[in-house]
Amino acid sequence: MIDLRFLRDNPDAVRASQRARGEDPALVDALLEADVARRAAVATADNLRAEHKAMGKLIGKASKDERSALLAQAQEMSVKVKEAEVAQHAADADMDAAHRAISNVVQDGAPAGGEADFVVLETVGKPTEFDFEPKDHLDLSESLGLIDMERGAKVSGARFYFMTGYGALLQLGLLQLAAQKAVANGFTMMIPPVLVRPEIMAGTGFLGQHASEVYRLAEEDLYLVGTSEVPLAGYHSDEILDLSDGPKRYAGWSSCFRREAGSYGKDTRGIIRVHQFDKVEMFVFTTPEQADAEHQRLLGWERDMLAAVEVPYRVIDVAAGDLGSSAARKFDCEAWVPTQQTYRELTSTSNCTTFQARRLSVRYRDENGKPQIAATLNGTLATTRWIVAILENNQQADGSVRVPAALVPFVGTEVLTPPK
Repeated sequence: MIDLRFLRDNPDAVRASQRARGEDPALVDALLEADVARRAAVATADNLRAEHKAMGKLIGKASKDERSALLAQAQEMSVKVKEAEVAQHAADADMDAAHRAISNVVQDGAPAGGEADFVVLETVGKPTEFDFEPKDHLDLSESLGLIDMERGAKVSGARFYFMTGYGALLQLGLLQLAAQKAVANGFTMMIPPVLVRPEIMAGTGFLGQHASEVYRLAEEDLYLVGTSEVPLAGYHSDEILDLSDGPKRYAGWSSCFRREAGSYGKDTRGIIRVHQFDKVEMFVFTTPEQADAEHQRLLGWERDMLAAVEVPYRVIDVAAGDLGSSAARKFDCEAWVPTQQTYRELTSTSNCTTFQARRLSVRYRDENGKPQIAATLNGTLATTRWIVAILENNQQADGSVRVPAALVPFVGTEVLTPPK
């Protein structure tokens, strides 16, 4: 949730943020009205409670003749207090709904517009060219015995798959390399639960505009996570952190689940858009003042990982209209996919400022010992989709694929060749 004090002092900035996202600026006025109504309801209830308490003291001091009338007044006052408390609870609920309806305030400098309005910040390496007709990642995977889509569909349905043989080793190696790099950079490795409670899923902002992407187990009222960002964000919910020694950094290794609602007909071939995949995700709790610098560090660690797997890529500044509701700023790294002749997203890193931590009540103590809302950030360090770019960019004329040097110790071979 956004900072109410900022909203009260800067309503035009929040309206501008809503417009930049392509969302309704009238929600700002609805929240301001709900804020006023809630504060009025709280004041009314507080005043009535104070009057009722004072009347109780009068009754204790009153004479026998006065007490009967005062008791009747106290009973009437008690009814009014209960009515005021009901009104306060309703105002609280209206306020909470209006507050949650507004996305994070877009950071100054983020491009305006939608999905196609990103700004390219840097291109690293040249698009891979071949003197032969390249195969796409699925043709390569099937000929090399790396991925079995047909049996994945037989067992689980469309957009499920088996990683097989060296394909499984390639994925495990990719994630293990990411884990090693995360630990070397001060992250604590975590294997989090992949089922979370509604308040944790809602706290990270994934039950808003992304609700259709989430799998829910109705009987248990639990949600399958689409990223370990969710359980890691909830790890310190309702806690006050000690950030005096710097940010708290976690790297979560988990399977992730997405319904991919509304994407039918897009990227249905292979493993670009699937319902289940594995990922190592970086997640950071820090102070708001340190968040921008930490965002650049997360991007740097992503770039280091991409360099290790030897694929050409570009860094983009994502436009406001393509940000998730929790993100104030997001940078993506997109790898070149030769058979599609375009760049495809491999990593995202988002600065969520205090938006998630305010919902989840994650705080820290400032230099004066006063609790303040923390900032949260996240970033992808490796995921199953990376295999698409690794295979396509490192394929050779004979149908084999060169394994990037950093992954050879994990995969156990320098070249992937068709099984005998």
